[in-house]
Amino acid sequence: QVQLVESGGGLVQAGGSLRLSCAASGRTFVGNAMGWFRQAPGKERECASAISWSGGSTYYADSVKGRFTISRDNAKSTVYLEMSSLKPEDTAVYYCALDRTPRFGSVGYRAIEYDYWGQGTQVTVSS
Repeated sequence: QVQLVESGGGLVQAGGSLRLSCAASGRTFVGNAMGWFRQAPGKERECASAISWSGGSTYYADSVKGRFTISRDNAKSTVYLEMSSLKPEDTAVYYCALDRTPRFGSVGYRAIEYDYWGQGTQVTVSS
C-alpha cells in the first residue's frame, strides 16, 4: 500500500494561484502515472491533470489547459499541480491519485485506472 499526503489547498480569489503538492510514501513505485482529480458538489470526479512517470506524457482537461501545470519529482516521490488564473468553476475537492500499474502510451485520465488516493484537499476560488 501507499499513502498520499496532499498540501497546498485553500481559499483564493479569482485570478489567483495555488500550488498543490502530493507526496507518496510506503511502497516504492517505478514507471507509474500520477494525477490530480477534482470533484465539485453534485458532479462526478474528473481528471484535471495527469503525468506519466517520466513526465513525457501529460494530460490536461480542456477547462484547465494553459492555466494548470503538472510536474513531478520522482526522487521525492512527489507530484505538483501549479494552478494559475483560477476561476470560481475550479472550486472543488482535489484528489491526488497513483496508478500502481505501469502503462505505455498516453497517460490515463480515467479514475478507474488509479488505485491509490489522497484524502482530498479543498480548493475554493471566490469571485
